[in-house]
Amino acid sequence: MLKSRLLAVVILLTLASLACAAPKNIIVMIADGCGFSQIEAASLYQFGRPDGWAYQQFPVKYAMSTFPNGGSYDPAVIWSDFLACKQGATDSAAAATALATGVKTYNGAIGVGPDKQPVKNVLERAEEVGKATGVITTVPFSHATPAGFLAHNEGRGNYCEIANSMLCSRAEVVMGAGNPFYDNSSKLRPEPKYEFVGEPEWTALKAGTLASDADGDGQLDTWKLLQARADFQALATGEAPHRVCGIPMVASTLQEGRGGDVKADAYAVPFNENVPTLAEMVMGAFNVLDADPDGFTVMIEGGAVDFAGHSNLSGRSIEEESDFSRTVEAVIAWIEKNGGWDQNLLIVTGDHETGYLTGPGSGPGPNWAPLVNNGQGKMPGMQWNYGSHTNNLIALFARGAGSEAFAQSKINQDPRRGAYVDNTDVARVVFKALK
Repeated sequence: MLKSRLLAVVILLTLASLACAAPKNIIVMIADGCGFSQIEAASLYQFGRPDGWAYQQFPVKYAMSTFPNGGSYDPAVIWSDFLACKQGATDSAAAATALATGVKTYNGAIGVGPDKQPVKNVLERAEEVGKATGVITTVPFSHATPAGFLAHNEGRGNYCEIANSMLCSRAEVVMGAGNPFYDNSSKLRPEPKYEFVGEPEWTALKAGTLASDADGDGQLDTWKLLQARADFQALATGEAPHRVCGIPMVASTLQEGRGGDVKADAYAVPFNENVPTLAEMVMGAFNVLDADPDGFTVMIEGGAVDFAGHSNLSGRSIEEESDFSRTVEAVIAWIEKNGGWDQNLLIVTGDHETGYLTGPGSGPGPNWAPLVNNGQGKMPGMQWNYGSHTNNLIALFARGAGSEAFAQSKINQDPRRGAYVDNTDVARVVFKALK
């Protein structure tokens, strides 16, 4: 009888340890500027219903507050005044720092706290425990969100300093726009503009001499520079370089800034075929990162949802959010073929809402009208109410090993969005998964 009881205890302890096992791979996906309405609008267009994306069915679903240091979110105020959400909003730098470090900071800060001192981010912690790391984005790689996961700088606008810091980090993958030789339609510029990456760094990348110690063995590891779409596509299979810096042949966004009628309906203007999709970049990055037997931690950003929101461009907002969401679905498929949900943690969220997107007829009163479903493949009824960031709650979805830790967050309640956590909880959950 005693042996049977001991065996039962051992089995229960073993099962408990397996249930709480740390994920091998941690994937954080951020749609910059994406609120609840951006997700719904893209789903209405693609599927003719508001909940067509796979991640919308994840078992862990919360709303999330995003305010910067010194700010707050008060549901009573937000839902009693239509204009209240325009006050107290975060910028992408402070939001990225909170998501990556768990520390609230001032707007414009990259990886530093309110005292302007560096704070450790989740990718630095991942490197400490032996994992490969990387950032991938559809906007310049030295922009706020990817920078917040790799760099430390007092000001987000110091792009060249930030680019240098990111390329001198221990990351194995850095991918994003910001190519100095091309405009947003992949046409050669008369003169290069080294706005997002310094000329010395670019010259060294081209020469294959830019290096830092990525794996901690005391030896310098050089970057392999990719620019052509075909090279990104080829990276997804076969033997991969140890480190890859991918900078497509485009200036500031993969597609959102391309030429043509920017106010046209979604997909009315042909895409720029010279640049990879976000999913193509991610699949290539995974082939680099999963060479590490200890796994990897990566941040993936659909950065131009924010750009479209600032300009109140309905068609391009749907394009960008759909591209991001299809990339999430590609990641889900990869997870299911590479260890499943017991070995992977996927977190899907945003950094803030941009453009104050609602349905037609919304306005002071206050009145928040729903988006209008006009059917699959047709533009939904949409109304933009602002040209910048709001302090509205956004959505968070998670699945996989460690995702249950969100339930241990301080759970607040919003009368319309329900239970909500804070953006600092993303870093807290990832740090916990890295122990």
